[in-house]
Amino acid sequence: MTLWQRIKSEIVRMGGLLTLLICFGFLLLLLVDVLGDGLPTLSWDFLVNFPSRFPAKAGIASAIAGTLWVMFFTAVFAVPLGVMSGIYLEEYASSNWFTNLIRVNIQNLAGIPAIIYGMLGLAVFVRWMDLGRSVLAGALTMALMILPTIIIATSEAIKAVPDSLRMAAYGVGASRVQVVWSHVIPQALPGMMTGVILALSRAIGEAAPLILVGALSFVAFMPSGPMDSFTVLAIQIFNWAGRPQDEFRMIAASGIILLLVITLGMNALAIYLRARSVKLS
Repeated sequence: MTLWQRIKSEIVRMGGLLTLLICFGFLLLLLVDVLGDGLPTLSWDFLVNFPSRFPAKAGIASAIAGTLWVMFFTAVFAVPLGVMSGIYLEEYASSNWFTNLIRVNIQNLAGIPAIIYGMLGLAVFVRWMDLGRSVLAGALTMALMILPTIIIATSEAIKAVPDSLRMAAYGVGASRVQVVWSHVIPQALPGMMTGVILALSRAIGEAAPLILVGALSFVAFMPSGPMDSFTVLAIQIFNWAGRPQDEFRMIAASGIILLLVITLGMNALAIYLRARSVKLS
């Protein structure tokens, strides 16, 4: 490597390090600001009370319940369909122009902005299927949004399984079904679970699709079924942050802390599963 090449390499390295430090600094400032505003109002009463026009009495219980309802049905619809689609594409589908076209379109769908899925959910689930502004309509919209991510994660996890494992299973007389379900999937399962958790952690923080689908910003009751009206954490935070009173911005910061804890917990679980899979392999 010449002197000029070493200089360019050092410039690129220092530029990347500086960019990383700037981004981390802004993130740290935001976290300090949110923690400073939100920790004083983060209490048990805040978690169990319903929204109110009085900041001192306002809580986030209905948003927590709505988030749990939406994420439950999102997982019910998206996880089995996404995992089975990824398994089929990698282990059963023949390699031709049609399957290649499907793979390219799935990758493109994973990069579409979330608000586009909200418009699709409004047109299809709320109006055409007449589900109304319900938990079910919101869950189906979120399931569509994370489905490409789950399919891609499943496909990549299966691709990482070495072909020698398949050949060894075939060599002792195993059928294709036995090879896939008894050898390939157990090896790919940690990676598949990591992808599923990361997809769900993305969905739990999205507000734009659910705003279009019709999630309410003020819900003073717990949803009791899939056809009930609902709100979620992200929308409740958005509503409080838009209020002019400083007290509402403080409880919005408390909601942000709660959402961060949930999201970071899900990502930590995904990292643990990934590390465990690397260790076992």
